[in-house]
Amino acid sequence: MKIAIVEDDINMRKSLEIAFSDYSEFNINSFKNPKDALKKLDDSYDLVITDINMPGMDGIEFAKTLNGKYEIIMMTGNATLQKAIDSIQLGVKDFLLKPFEIETLVSAIKRSVKVKEVVKKAKSTTSKKASSSSFLATSPALEKLLNMTERASKTDASILLLGESGVGKEVFATHIHKNSPRNSKPFVAINMAAIPDNLIESELFGFEKGAFTDATEAKIGQFEAANGGTLFLDEIGEMPFNVQAKLLRAIQEREIRPLGSKKVVKIDIRIVSATNASLEQKISDGEFREDLFYRLNTIPLSIPPLRDRVEEILDIATISLKQNCEKYSFDQKEFCEDSKAQLLKYSWPGNIRELISVVERATILSDGDLITPESLFLESRGLKPSNEKKTIADMEKDLIIEILENCENNLEDSAKMLGMSQANLKKKITKYNL
Repeated sequence: MKIAIVEDDINMRKSLEIAFSDYSEFNINSFKNPKDALKKLDDSYDLVITDINMPGMDGIEFAKTLNGKYEIIMMTGNATLQKAIDSIQLGVKDFLLKPFEIETLVSAIKRSVKVKEVVKKAKSTTSKKASSSSFLATSPALEKLLNMTERASKTDASILLLGESGVGKEVFATHIHKNSPRNSKPFVAINMAAIPDNLIESELFGFEKGAFTDATEAKIGQFEAANGGTLFLDEIGEMPFNVQAKLLRAIQEREIRPLGSKKVVKIDIRIVSATNASLEQKISDGEFREDLFYRLNTIPLSIPPLRDRVEEILDIATISLKQNCEKYSFDQKEFCEDSKAQLLKYSWPGNIRELISVVERATILSDGDLITPESLFLESRGLKPSNEKKTIADMEKDLIIEILENCENNLEDSAKMLGMSQANLKKKITKYNL
C-alpha cells in the first residue's frame, strides 16, 4: 500500500518514517509541504496522511486541491481541532489528535482500506444521505428553533442561518423553502467555499458566449436557475469581497447582469444564507460588507450544536445505522450499550455531519451484528477512555451529586451524610457548579 505523508515538522516526519519501517506492507513517501506532494502524487498512491497547520498551503487547502481523489487522514493538535472538524465537510473521514501511538495511526489506515473496499463494492443505487433528507430526531432545543423557523418561512424576508459546521444548515434551508409560499418553485443551493474565487461571479450571475476565454456557449447563473424560488448561499462568509457589492445590488434591485451581457435580467427570489463564521468579525476585519450583512440578516436563526441537542444523538445514529445497513446490503446491526454510552459522551465538535460519518464507517468496520466502541474509533478523536483514572475532585463531585440525589437535594440531610457542615457543602456545590 503506497502512502504519502505530508508534514512540515521534520521531527514528526522522521519519527513517522522510522515507525513505519516496521510495517513492510506500507510503502511510505514523505513530503515537507503540500506543494512538494502535489508534484509527485499520482494514481499509484492509495492514501494521504497530512498535518493541518503548515505554512503556505495548510491541510484544509491541500484537501480541497486533492478534491476527493485520495482517502485522507488528518493529524492535528488541540489548537487546530476546529480545522479538523471543517475537514469533515471535505470528505475527510478520520483525524487523529496529537500525540498518538503509531498503532493508532496504523489502525486508522486499515480502517480506511476496508471502508474504501466496501464502498467500492456498494450498489450504485443507494439511499440518500441521512444528513440531507430530513430531521431525523427531535429535542427541546430543536423544537424551539423549528417553531421560529415555521413563522419565518411564511414571510419572504432574507434569513441568515448561524451555527457550527455540520449542524444541518442546508437541511434547515430546504425546510424553509418547503414551508414557504415558493415551495413549488426551484430550490438552488450553492456553497461559496467550494467554488474558486474567480468562478463565483459567473456561477452566480451566468455569462454570455465569448465573455471570457473558455465561454464557448452561454450559461445561466444560479440566480436565474432559482428564479421564483429560493437561493441558498452556504458559507456566505467565504464570498470574495469584490463579488459582495454585486450580490448586494442584485438583492436591492432584483436584477442581475450576466458576464459579457448588456442586458439585465429581472429576478424574483428569496435569499437564505448560512455561515459558521463570525460575520461581525469579518466586517471588523474589512472582509465583509456591513450593508450586505444587514440585507442578509433580516431574520437570523441560530442552530444549536449537537452537544446541546443530546436527545437527538441516539435516534440519529440508529436511523443512520439502518440506512447504511441497507446501503451496503448488510444484515441489520445495532449499537451495544457501551457504544451508546460513548455516542452520548463524545462532544461531537463536527455535529450531525460527524455523527453520520462515524456511524457509516462503524457500520462497515464492525464484524458482527453489534457496533462496538472499537468500531466507533472515537478515542482517537479525543474521547477519554471510560477506564481513565478520576481525580480526587472528580470523585468528590460524583459523591456529592449521588448524596444530593438520594436526599432529594435536602442540604441538611446531605451534609450529615457527607460529614460536613451545610456551609461547607454550599461552597462545594458552588465550586462544582451543581
